[in-house]
Amino acid sequence: MNILGSIGSTPIMELRRVVPKDCSRVLIKLENQNPTGSMKDRMAQAVVEGAISRGQLTPDGTVVEYTGGSTGTSLAFVCAAKGYNLSIVTSDAFSLEKRDHMRALGADVLELPSDGGRTTKELINRMIAKAKELSAAPNSFFADQFNNPDAASGYSSMAKEIWAQSDHKVDAFVQSVGTAQCITGVAEVLRKLNNAVYIAVVEPSESPVLTGGSPGPHKIEGVGPGFIPPIWKDELADEVIQISTDEAKDMTKLLARDEGLFAGTSTGANVLAAIQIGSRLGVGHTVVTVACDTGLKYLSTDLFTSR
Repeated sequence: MNILGSIGSTPIMELRRVVPKDCSRVLIKLENQNPTGSMKDRMAQAVVEGAISRGQLTPDGTVVEYTGGSTGTSLAFVCAAKGYNLSIVTSDAFSLEKRDHMRALGADVLELPSDGGRTTKELINRMIAKAKELSAAPNSFFADQFNNPDAASGYSSMAKEIWAQSDHKVDAFVQSVGTAQCITGVAEVLRKLNNAVYIAVVEPSESPVLTGGSPGPHKIEGVGPGFIPPIWKDELADEVIQISTDEAKDMTKLLARDEGLFAGTSTGANVLAAIQIGSRLGVGHTVVTVACDTGLKYLSTDLFTSR
């Protein structure tokens, strides 16, 4: 089997110890079991293969992208397997493990300085501008994850797996928003399978732009870019839930200690929001959310240290 065949078909588990009584069943899709430890492997494969099929990426071409880390690592993995060069623009705002992982897989990585290690709108815009500049070089393909037409389709397989693994019972789906590609791809499929499914999205409470608030710095990596993603449509979600960085960190630590689930901060935010929905729906319903990536990506950060 080609290494890319190991993407997807990830397991799902029911959360038991962090979920209160009288709450719905909460299932979590273990996307941290993908080859690079992230759901972004699905998207990266779809983006690269889409570019190849349209002739946008030639055999001697270079993929160029801006990233908080997981997309870059996933693209590095796919490019290494397929034999393409990769140039990444990232920042010291994102974990050292992600940056080192990209380099280990052969990516050329440029790091831009951040505001005290925090994700801000200004930082993301600088990263995008620099990647766009680099993509002007000959034989370059700009992956442009916020706008790429293939990115959302990479998550269709996740939705189909969730439906099968939940015994065809999904009353609500919850996911944090970065590019909005995942929620777009999953919601489209789930709504075809159950037109009554409730879709909730999560954003940092420090940067509540999806509900009309002002952007602000936060430390939930991979989500909350500080602006409304270009593909976002209000009808994508029935509800937007805000979770703070500290709340997300605390739940992430609890998941590790009480459930044995070792994941990143966006997963903690997802679970908190899923419990909110599940507590409203009550027993007899099923809420599904996502373990976006592995906690191994954050060992150099303050996520798993005592505050």
